[in-house]
Formats: sequence, structure tokens, C-alpha cells
Amino acid sequence: MSEASLLIPWDGMKMMRIPETKIQLGPQCTLKELSEKDKDDESLRRWKEQLLGSVDVESVGETLDPEVKILDLAIVSPGRDDILLPIPDDGNPQGSWFTLKEGSPYRLKFTFRVSNNIVSGLKYKNTVWKTGLKVDSTKEMIGTFSPQPEAYTHEMPEETTPSGMFARGSYSAKTQFLDDDNKCYLELNYTFEIKKDWQSQ
Repeated sequence: MSEASLLIPWDGMKMMRIPETKIQLGPQCTLKELSEKDKDDESLRRWKEQLLGSVDVESVGETLDPEVKILDLAIVSPGRDDILLPIPDDGNPQGSWFTLKEGSPYRLKFTFRVSNNIVSGLKYKNTVWKTGLKVDSTKEMIGTFSPQPEAYTHEMPEETTPSGMFARGSYSAKTQFLDDDNKCYLELNYTFEIKKDWQSQ
């Protein structure tokens, strides 16, 4: 989990939304085409170097569509070992995926790898239900990333689980990682629980 709160990013069950503003961009091009454009413009050359870093354009530069693979997910809470969340191939963890202690601070941390092309406007979207009623809906912008061999790590902002008799119990949730074109790189449908104490490790 990273500076954002994946699995249940609420704060006292409040809703948080990012405005649905669509930015009109120019035609998409491969990294090789991008690297060849405006070679004589020094400011653009520096900007592209900053954007692309050490990307080997020859190895990835012929593909238009970016690819993002979420490698690891974990729940981080102060004073405790991270709760590592295995990602099933079908995106549907069986049974209760994890347990959180009521009234506890936590954050989601995740690592991901970008390949083929630049991914623009990668974002995290999460919806949570309890007894069939939506109790939280969140979107968090993660950013724009160029392809590289090394994985990126991101942490969601810290959140605090709700507490009290009505907060405890079982929840269902859907988490998605999408880009500006609403291409979904990972969708997870799962259940989790909030209890009086953490699950024994």
C-alpha cells in the first residue's frame, strides 16, 4: 500500500471524489516516435529526458499501449508487521481477504511495473459496501509514469478505520487501477472484516 488508501480509504465513512474532468490530449505516439520529435528544440529535449529517464527506447519504443502490472499489495499500520495481500489471477480473493482493527490508522502500499509506453493518469478507484449499502467511494490520482525495469512503489495517505458496534462486521469492496482512458489494469472484488482486534499473525 502506498500514499493512498486502497482497500477502504475512508475517514469516518465520508465520501471523497475526484472531479470527472477529461483533458483532451494530442494523438498518442510510441516512445520511439516521441524521442525522434523536435530533436532541435533544447527545452523539449530536456523535458523528454526528464520524462523518460533511462528508458531503452529501442526495446519498448514501438508499442502504443502501456502495460501496468500490480506486483504487490500490503496494508501498513504503525507498530505492526505489514499485512501482505496475495493477488489471485482472477482478481477475486476467496473468503475474507483481511481483517482490520476498528479505530486503527492504516495505509495501503503497492508496487507496480510499467512497460511498453508511458501510462498517463494512473489512478486508484475503490468502492465499499456494508449489508448492500455503499459506505465509501474513493478515487485517488497516482500519476503518470514512464516504462522502466525497476518497479515503482506508492503509498496511499493514512486513513483510520471506523469504530463502534455499527462499524464492526463484514464489508465487500471493488478496487480498480485505471488510466486516463479508463483502461483497467487490475480489478479486485473481495470481502474484508473490521473487528475489535487485529487478526493474529
